[in-house]
Amino acid sequence: MTVKQISVFVENKPGKLAELTEYLQQHKIDMRALSIAETQDFGIVRMIVDDAYQTSCILKEAGYVASITPVLAVEMPDEPGSLFQILKMLGDGGVNLEYMYAFLTPKEATAYMVLRVADNEKAMDILSKKGIRAVCQDAIADLW
Repeated sequence: MTVKQISVFVENKPGKLAELTEYLQQHKIDMRALSIAETQDFGIVRMIVDDAYQTSCILKEAGYVASITPVLAVEMPDEPGSLFQILKMLGDGGVNLEYMYAFLTPKEATAYMVLRVADNEKAMDILSKKGIRAVCQDAIADLW
């Protein structure tokens, strides 16, 4: 069970991220989670949105280089040690973590983490056996 992450290349210059977010606003795209990795010349904006296909289409029409990647979004208790437990389970199971980022919802005592791993199915099998619940694409909108 995965969610669709949009990755967008953006020039690393003043105002370019604002242009991207203004464009998303104009097209009524609702971001649920966001991460930015940067280099000297460009950044990679990774986001979970309400409609990944529509977002990808409008970004490409505007000339942005964008791609869709299946990632895991997991729910965990919002308490010390929860992330460690998940990372330990994955490491012990031989699943490599490429990157991750968190997102918030109004749901009390619950944290959410987006995980990009080398093998989504293996990771989800390991986590689900330990009671960690994945959030599917359709459920993302219901978290708010």
